[in-house]
Amino acid sequence: MPQPDRAIDPTAVAAAQKQMLSGPSEKDARRILESLCDPTRVKIIRALEETPLAASDLAQVIGRTRSATSQHLRVLREVDAVQAERKGNVVRYRLGSGAAAEVLRDACRAFDRLEEAS
Repeated sequence: MPQPDRAIDPTAVAAAQKQMLSGPSEKDARRILESLCDPTRVKIIRALEETPLAASDLAQVIGRTRSATSQHLRVLREVDAVQAERKGNVVRYRLGSGAAAEVLRDACRAFDRLEEAS
């Protein structure tokens, strides 16, 4: 039985260690993934993939109240997955252009494969 502090394959261990995220990046990854842990937020990401929507229109699409929708949008804004754009009196929400939006968009697209498999 190998000792816990000795690698069986040091080269493989070194290569795997290079793939690990730094502490701050790991924390960001956790926050981004946790933001998707509610099915309502999955619906929001999917709804905003094609076009920006006002919160009231988004609420209608996902079947939630405007207040509940706004709370979910706040969580997604906190991780920079969603951005607000004001035009006159109307605020429309769209997916962001950064890494958080990309990760969540890709995760939601992966769920399509689950649906196809069932």
